[in-house]
Amino acid sequence: MKIVLDTNCLTPIVIPNSYCWDVWQAFIRGEYTLCVSTEILMEYREILEQQYHSPEFAEMVLNVITNAENVELISPAFRFGLIDADPDDNKFVDCAITANATYIVSNDKHFDVLKQIDYPPIDVCTLREFKNLLVFHMAR
Repeated sequence: MKIVLDTNCLTPIVIPNSYCWDVWQAFIRGEYTLCVSTEILMEYREILEQQYHSPEFAEMVLNVITNAENVELISPAFRFGLIDADPDDNKFVDCAITANATYIVSNDKHFDVLKQIDYPPIDVCTLREFKNLLVFHMAR
């Protein structure tokens, strides 16, 4: 399963004892593939540094991501521009389409507009939904 993880879902999963720490642990175990672009990695770094007031913590998380075997670095060649409400979110959509990702995992309501678009089909789920999908996927 290939996913693109919105920054609003990365920040909680990297904290031990959070409600979704097991999503990060599943990533570490290689249970899903994380698709990222350079733009996404830059945003991850910026927000992690801001939120946790620690460039060192942000660097550690980025090192884990960039050195993991289950990460695909994607270079979108086309900008689809499907989200007008927050154009900055389009980097996640462009990455997902280019990577042929199974899901965009986001808690951001701006991605709801993708449910109205037939092509290209893009499935969006919340972090909690993705956590449940992981549990179901591992039970099979």
